[in-house]
Amino acid sequence: MAAMACIPRRLSQITLFNTKNLTLYHITLVVILCTTFYLIGIWQHSVGTTFSSSSAAAAFLSSVPCSSLKTTQLDFLPHHLPPDPPSETTRAAQFPPCDPSFSEYTPCEDVQRSLKFDRDMLIYRERHCPEKDELLKCRIPAPYGYKVPFRWPQGREFAWFANVPHKELTVEKKNQNWIKVEGDRFRFPGGGTMFPHGADAYIDDIDKLISLRDGSIRTAIDTGCGVASWGAYLLSRNILAMSFAPRDTHEAQVQFALERGVPAMIGVMASIRLPYPSRAFDMAHCSRCLIPWGQYDGLYLIEVDRVLRPGSYWILSGPPINWQKHWKGWNRTTDDLKSEQSRIETVAKSLCWKKLVQKDDLAIWQKPTNHVHCKANRKVFKRPPICYTQNPDMAWYTKLETCLTPLPRVSNIKETAGEQLAKWPERLNAIPPRISSGSLPGITETVFVENSELWKKRVEYYKTIDHQLAETGRYRNLLDMNAYLGGFAAALVDDPVWVMNIVPVEADQINTLGVVYERGLIGAYQNWCEAMSTYPRTYDFIHGDAIFSLYKDRCEMEDIVLEMDRILRPESSVIIRDDVDVLMKLKNMMDGMQWDGRIVDHEDGPHERTKILFAVKQYWVASPLSQNQ
Repeated sequence: MAAMACIPRRLSQITLFNTKNLTLYHITLVVILCTTFYLIGIWQHSVGTTFSSSSAAAAFLSSVPCSSLKTTQLDFLPHHLPPDPPSETTRAAQFPPCDPSFSEYTPCEDVQRSLKFDRDMLIYRERHCPEKDELLKCRIPAPYGYKVPFRWPQGREFAWFANVPHKELTVEKKNQNWIKVEGDRFRFPGGGTMFPHGADAYIDDIDKLISLRDGSIRTAIDTGCGVASWGAYLLSRNILAMSFAPRDTHEAQVQFALERGVPAMIGVMASIRLPYPSRAFDMAHCSRCLIPWGQYDGLYLIEVDRVLRPGSYWILSGPPINWQKHWKGWNRTTDDLKSEQSRIETVAKSLCWKKLVQKDDLAIWQKPTNHVHCKANRKVFKRPPICYTQNPDMAWYTKLETCLTPLPRVSNIKETAGEQLAKWPERLNAIPPRISSGSLPGITETVFVENSELWKKRVEYYKTIDHQLAETGRYRNLLDMNAYLGGFAAALVDDPVWVMNIVPVEADQINTLGVVYERGLIGAYQNWCEAMSTYPRTYDFIHGDAIFSLYKDRCEMEDIVLEMDRILRPESSVIIRDDVDVLMKLKNMMDGMQWDGRIVDHEDGPHERTKILFAVKQYWVASPLSQNQ
């Protein structure tokens, strides 16, 4: 049995042995055949084929005339491509430079266009934007010799002459210490028409009458600001002033303010509301601003009342204050000046303002903290009536009305309407009253806190992308094109910058600009289908959160990009966050504008569809020859 058991094992071993021999035989045969055919191929190619091919070619060429040969061009192009994308995304749009004569072009305050409009109430100096077929499709050049502005705080005192080449104010205001030319630069001594000893001393005089240092006054508005020295010197007291003046015979006054690094806009009190919400400012100021406060039934003081917070102040210096001393120098009669002051006093009383003090060249009024008494005294002051139908925060081409904007209701006479704001700097992160009162649907206290933390994270990430933003002092004037709750600006509050917070009017269903002001920040309304009321080269940095998605199908993307190019300084940067498809199209446009840009991932990683476009505007200026023509 044991012997029989061994038989299958031996058979399997024999079979395996034969299989191995057969496999080895096959491999050997294949190798021999491959080697043989390989050697034959080499021999044919090197000897037989060469000669036979040459002979055949020679015979063919000798038998066929040259004229009968066809010269067919070979087509190496693929014939199964997907459809081409639209032309605007396949190549960069090219935007040529504008003529150097446009170097200070302000589209909506164009001097030539303004002459077509009514001069009554200075309507011709309001915003009058070009029609669609009048829009420039070119890039505004910087003047020849343009330099990066002085860093703050040195910029408060100096600006390069080449950047704003105008000497008119140095002649017109030479005795008032506004501005002086010193070699290749301007110097701003800090003087003004009513403060020849300097803005600092003038502000100290105000501080003796109302407290400017305890944090209760944070936001201010300067009407008819000149070169904004009042606002410039308030900054050292942690007071942020919005200064405005028209583009008028005082050439480039707002441009000088911006070049210094002081918040300012082109603006005028005429027939429409100022582009700010109600209850925005803690203090308003007019120093010989030439606004006819007592005329038009007090229309302009009524507008100041709208933008002032409950309990805030209006400061007036210059005519007619202290007319008994200055009437000869003002070239006006005593009766005229006395009558003007009487009209102002009457309007102020009709608004329920209290005159706190008049000392030397200063007079200060205070707005009431609520309208309990004011509504009762309408029996005495029948004009202006109280506005009950208007939206007090609507201020984009909204006509001025001679009616008093009502304050929010209070439960008792000692309560501050709309809640008392915290003092600065606590005000920045305290819950704004417009949110705590539930005035803004969908925006809760939790949303506010989370939004503030989110923007701290985002700004920290931005500084890893844009090293100029991270460099202390490199940037001064910043713009947020879609500010929402002001979180971007709040995250930068410890940097030596100021931010113009824009709330687009298209976001009017949730108007958040009032929240921005309640945080102690500043801003304005804007429609980005139109140009901004500012000069070219205003900002060092522009930020936009979903701004192009917001304006999709409202106006042309290229017009918004060209406006950004107009107001951005050379060698300055932008950060735009939006959908990746939007940013791809946007980057393509910027590539045609001498901008260097790249798209980077969202701060939460590459899987987010929202991306970030970072771009830097290259340095380029008008040529010296064209500048002089």
